[in-house]
Amino acid sequence: MRGKRILITGGNSGIGVVAAAELARLGAELVLACRDSEKTASALQTINAVAEVPAVNLPVDLMSFASVRELAAAFAERYDRLDVLINNAGTFPTKQQMTADGYEAQFGVNHLAHFLLTNLLLDTLKASAPARVVTVTSKLHKNGKLDFETFKGFQRYNAQAAYNQSKLANVLFGVELAERLQGTGVTSNVLHPGAVATDIVRDVPWLLRKIIGLIFIAPEKGAKTTVMLASDESLADVTGKYYDQCELAEPSALAADANLRKRLWDVSAEAVGLV
Repeated sequence: MRGKRILITGGNSGIGVVAAAELARLGAELVLACRDSEKTASALQTINAVAEVPAVNLPVDLMSFASVRELAAAFAERYDRLDVLINNAGTFPTKQQMTADGYEAQFGVNHLAHFLLTNLLLDTLKASAPARVVTVTSKLHKNGKLDFETFKGFQRYNAQAAYNQSKLANVLFGVELAERLQGTGVTSNVLHPGAVATDIVRDVPWLLRKIIGLIFIAPEKGAKTTVMLASDESLADVTGKYYDQCELAEPSALAADANLRKRLWDVSAEAVGLV
């Protein structure tokens, strides 16, 4: 990965920091997209302990489209190439939260913010081809359905249903992006990292967090699929695919629904102000 530049959201904890450190160890230049915080500073120390090229953080609040736009502008001002974009960050609030732009937080952060960021960086990715977009989803997307009426909030919030919906949106976006990028030299793939004990469950009760920590796999194992899709030379031309813990797998049947993918794309583009 020497000479490759990678931008990763949520690279300051969980599988994000592990994947970032491993890719840095392989020679890549890492640019994190996280809030400025002690956690981010600590992550940079961890990554830079093994990095050949010093990693940096470009601050962003994924709860705000304006902040995402500022991130993309800051990246464009500083860099002229991007080899890999890793859409990794995620949120799972147990009580309904709304983004600065009025969207249910899981849909707004997990999908819309990454949809906007990816589109804002597409020209740079195309100019850097061959390049890759890697989006972290979850196997739970298979339990999800798209209810377009809930994107701006549920009348009765169910955190798991909201999560499943946002992760299904990740898959539909990743597959549709691959279709739209055919012939550009930029690939788009999505992945389920495994059931990983990460900071995304920080809002669940303490006892449940402890149980999750005992049952779920470690971030070190969960990060392997992200690293593989970002770096494996044999996957250079693979696009529009879904991987489950490093194995090619079948996503939800809804991923094959071109009309649903297009509707989600159009609604998302309008939501983030791209049309």
